[in-house]
Parts: sequence; C-alpha cells; structure tokens
Amino acid sequence: MTDRVLIVGAGPVGLTMALELARYGVQVRIIDKIPDAEHTSRAVAVWPRTLELLDRSGAAADLIPLGNKVTVANLLSGGRRVAALSLDQVPSPYPFVLMVPQYDTESVLRRHLAAHGATPDLGTELLAFEQDADGVSARLRGSDGTESTERFAFLVACDGAHSVVRHRLGLDFKGDTMGLDWTQGDFHLSGYPFPSSQMSIFCHEDGPMLFFPMGPDRARIITSLGPTTGKPAVPLDQDAFQKVLDVRGPGGITLTGTVWISAFHINERQVDTYRRGRAFLAGDAAHIHSPAGGQGMNTGMQDAMNLAWKLALVTRGIADAPALLDSYDPERRPVGAQVIAASGRMTRMATLANPILEHLRDVAVHLLLGLAPVQRAMTGLMAEVSIGYLHSPLNGPSRGDAPAGSRVRPVVGEVPFGAGDTPLFAACGGAGAAELASRFPQLVTARRCPSDGEPLLSLVRPDGYLAAEVQDADWQALVPYLHQIGAER
Repeated sequence: MTDRVLIVGAGPVGLTMALELARYGVQVRIIDKIPDAEHTSRAVAVWPRTLELLDRSGAAADLIPLGNKVTVANLLSGGRRVAALSLDQVPSPYPFVLMVPQYDTESVLRRHLAAHGATPDLGTELLAFEQDADGVSARLRGSDGTESTERFAFLVACDGAHSVVRHRLGLDFKGDTMGLDWTQGDFHLSGYPFPSSQMSIFCHEDGPMLFFPMGPDRARIITSLGPTTGKPAVPLDQDAFQKVLDVRGPGGITLTGTVWISAFHINERQVDTYRRGRAFLAGDAAHIHSPAGGQGMNTGMQDAMNLAWKLALVTRGIADAPALLDSYDPERRPVGAQVIAASGRMTRMATLANPILEHLRDVAVHLLLGLAPVQRAMTGLMAEVSIGYLHSPLNGPSRGDAPAGSRVRPVVGEVPFGAGDTPLFAACGGAGAAELASRFPQLVTARRCPSDGEPLLSLVRPDGYLAAEVQDADWQALVPYLHQIGAER
C-alpha cells in the first residue's frame, strides 16, 4: 500500500491541501489539466481565519505585503450610508480582510510547496479512478499525451464546480441557480469616495454594485446584469461598465483601465457528502455559492486545513481511528451550508427592487448594525473566526468556559497551533500537559500556560480548535480520548 495522496486541482484549495500535507511529511501528487498557472485575479478576499491558518506554514507573512488591508464594510442606499461594519475589532492577529489577486495567493502557496519538494503537475488530467480497501488507482494523462495508472492511498478533489471526481463518484450537486446574470471586473479608477481601507455595497433599484478595493486606484467591482436568459452571461466592457456605474454608484468614479472582466451566474449548490470511501471533496467541488461575501475560496482553503492534518496522521501511521477521517464531512459540510445561506441572504437583500422593501431593509439594517452584539456577530461570521465544530464527533470532555469544537484564538508572538512537521495536538496547561506529551509523544506536544484561576488543561487540535478541556490535575481523563486517535508510546 502506498501512502501518497493525489490532489486533483491546483488552484488555491488544492495548493493549500498539498502544502499542508507536504509540510507534515506526506508524499503528494497535485495535478491540474490546465497547462499553465492562473493569471487572472478571480478570488480576491482572504479573511482573518484563513490568514491565521496560513500562518502555520509561514505563507501568511509572505501574502500580506502583496495585498490591501480592508477594515470597514459600508452599505449604502439612496446615496447615503445605511451601515458600516468595522473589522478592526475582530479578535484575531489579522483584524482585516486582505484584498489580493488570486494569482498572488497561488504564487505564494506554490513557492512554499516547492520548499517542501513538491510542485504541481500542470497539463496532467485525471481520466478515471477506482477505489478498493487499500487505496485508489488513478488513470492519468500527462501533458505529452502519455497515459499511466498510479496508486495512491487517498484522492482529494479540489477540481472546482465542474469536478470530474464528483461526477465519477456519482454525487448529486443539489441546489439552484439564482435568476440574475452578473458581471465583474478589476479596474483602475479614480474618485472612489472612501479610503482604500473600506469596501462598499451600493444598493440601487436597478441592481447593487459591490466595490472591493485592491489598492488606492484599483478595485474589484461586481454588479448584476438583469434576469438570466438561460444563455451564457456576457461581461460588460469598460465603457458599458462605466455607464452602469454612473447610474448605480455614488457618482464621481471614473474607470481608467481594465485589468480583467468576466460574467457569471450565481449557483447555490452542495453535495450530500464530502467523502466517498477514500475520495474526499473540498472547495467548489463540494459547495458553490454567491460571491457577495467573498468567502468561497476561504471556505475551500479551510476545508483543506481541516482535512490535511487528519490525512497526515493516518498516512503516517500515527493514528488509525476511523472517526478521524469520518469527522471531515460532519465538520465541514455544515460550514458550507452556512456560507451558502449567508451569502444568498446577502445577495437577495442587496437585489431588492421594491421601494417599500428597500426602505424596510435600510431601516432594519441601520438599527440592527447599530447594536454592538449584532456588529460582533456579523464581523465574526464574515471574518470566519466564529466558525466552530461544536457538534463534531471528535469533541472530548469540556469543563471550561469554551465548549469543545470552539476556535482557540491565536496569540501574537506564540508559535501557531499545528506549526511544524507533525500534526500534533497541543496540551496547554501545567504538569498534566507534560504527562500527556510524555505518554503520547507522536500525538501531543506540551505548552505551559499560566492560569489566573483554576488550572485547566486544554487539548488543542492541530487546526487550532479545542478538542477537550479538563482540570490540569485530571489530565488522565484525556487518556481514553487520545487512545481513540492513536496509541501511546
């Protein structure tokens, strides 16, 4: 049996998966039928939780200087600002959304992947695969047309909304297509009425216009084209975009150059399961939704972060618990459903055309977002720092204030959870932490954590979520939990 993992798709999700596995010492082969790396902007928003997780490999530090930090999200209607969400209070070392072209994100990920001895095989296509009890046999066609059959322990589909793997598995991609066509573009411009640290949604009866500033004179702009015709949507060129902007925007903005334009339909779809045997789905292969919140790429990259450490423990022979890999679907599929629902609500709210409903929306949003608890809830959802796995089958006992499955907030200056070349659980506490690390050296590393009150022992997963928490003196209560994952020394 091989311990290699085949990753199909070399976009940001596949590259994240490959990087996480490679740095954990797992052999990977990452392929993509596209013969060249992506050169268009595509996804541009990288949210705080994604940056926290990228910090473990060092990629966040390289990515941040390439982007524009946005700390405020404005909602405007009828020429006036209805509400503003501030991200600078998000409880994260990265209290901003980073606006950076997808090609830069991919470039950073490829560079870090190469440092671990792996590079994507571009122009290589998955033709077919078969699973058995011991692995996956994949038939591949290389860029030179040569076909071969190779053996892998697992297969991860990161091959997008038209996933070949999903199709071969026979999984339904259930959902609907929204009734509007959309266009988007990256433009150089002048006259944007806010600092480049503020993004904006301009609501208009003809359709919304979304601005994601990528710098002082560049922005991603998204707007609707009208009811879908059932034919492929046609993007607006710069002159046509300018005319729509003059009507729907705040006035005074001039487009001075076009970097990239496209058009699209909005689909809201998700598979019923993210796993079928030894094949897993991540990113757009598993879920697609409105780009209104800019969270599609982030959700997919976090799928990869969730799965990679589990695959690493299994392929390296450190863990053999079926529950470890079984937990991927019940943890990540509800997150995908939540993002689909939230982005869909945002899109429908922004596209209201009835003047009475528009007025009610504006009043409600103004009142609700003026409340601090609502602000915290909204920014936590956007930043994805409120995502957790409270109903995960991996959750152990929890006797502190935070329930098992909660995100553990990173601390500036401390080594991130899950950093290094082995996916270790971190036992944070006193003497109990050292005892656990001694008994499970392949699974647990100890961190001494000072306590102002009753000393607790927190067991943190490699992806930075709380696995279990007990009193430090009761550390032996976590021994059965760790036995379910891997053996003692």
